Amino acid sequence: MEYIIETHNLEKRYKKFKALDDFNIHIEKGAIYGLIGRNGAGKTTAIRIICGLQKPSKGTYCIYGIKNTDKNILSSRKRIGAIIEKPSIHLDMNAEENMILQYKTMGLPLNNTIKEILYIVGLSNVGDKKAKTFSLGMKQRLGIAIALVGGPDILILDEPINGLDPEGIIELRELILKLNREKGITFFISSHYLDELSKIATHYGFVEKGKIIKEISSKELQEKYKKKIEIKVNNIKECVKYLEEKNMQYEVMSENLINIYNDINITDFIVELSKRNCIISEFHEKEESLENYFINLVGGDENV
Repeated sequence: MEYIIETHNLEKRYKKFKALDDFNIHIEKGAIYGLIGRNGAGKTTAIRIICGLQKPSKGTYCIYGIKNTDKNILSSRKRIGAIIEKPSIHLDMNAEENMILQYKTMGLPLNNTIKEILYIVGLSNVGDKKAKTFSLGMKQRLGIAIALVGGPDILILDEPINGLDPEGIIELRELILKLNREKGITFFISSHYLDELSKIATHYGFVEKGKIIKEISSKELQEKYKKKIEIKVNNIKECVKYLEEKNMQYEVMSENLINIYNDINITDFIVELSKRNCIISEFHEKEESLENYFINLVGGDENV
C-alpha cells in the first residue's frame, strides 16, 4: 500500500497538556481522507505539524516516504497545498491579483495556469471584483485556487465548509470531487460536518483526545452502517429458512431477533412468514449514520 502521508506515534505537548498522543494516520494516494474528532481533539494541531508550521514533541511523519527529520522534507512538503483555519486572501485584491501575488511569493513564473486554475474553481468570470465582495463560498474557492499554485499533489483543508451556506457547501463538494477525480489530487480534510463529509470521503480517521482510535475506508464503513430491518419473531428457524430460500442478506442477533439487509414489502413478508407459523411481534427500520458511528466510538456527543 502506498501511503503519501504517514505519522508515527506523533506527540505534541504544550507544557502539561498533550494535544497529540501516539497519533498515527495513513493516507493513501488518491484518497479523500476525512479526519473526524470533537473540538479540541487535535485535528488542527496534526495538520499544522504535517504542514511544517509546528514541530512534534515526539514521533515522526513522512510525506511521500520522506521523514520530517530528513533534509529533503522541504521539497516533499512543496507537493502540499493547504488551507488552515481560513483562506489566505488579500481582500483588497481581485482573484487574479491574489493569484499573481502567490506566484511571486513562491518564486514561480507567471503563465496561463492562473486563468486555468480560476476556471477550475469557478472564478473565471468575477472580473475585477475585489475579494472582500465575495461570498464565503467564493472566498473558500479562491483559497483553494491559491493552494493549487505550484501544482500540488495533496490538498489539506481544515474545516473547509465552516460558515458556508447550502449552495456554497455544494459548490465546494463538487470542486473537491472534480479535483480528486480529474486531477488525481489527494485530499486530507478535517471537518465536524459529518453528513457532508460522508458524501465525499473515501477514508476516515477518528481522533479522540489526540489519538487516532480508528481508521476505516468508506466502503468498510458502509457495510457497518447500511440500512437494515430489525424484526422479532417467535420462530427463528422458519424465518431463517424463508430468508435463505429468497437469497436475502440477514444476521441472527439472538434466539428471536434478526436483522435483514434487503428492501422488503413488509405486508407480503408478514403474510409469507405467518403461513410458516412464524409471527412478527416487532418491526423496526434502522439506518446508521457516520455521526452515530463516531458517537459509538468515542461515547457521547458533546462538542462534535
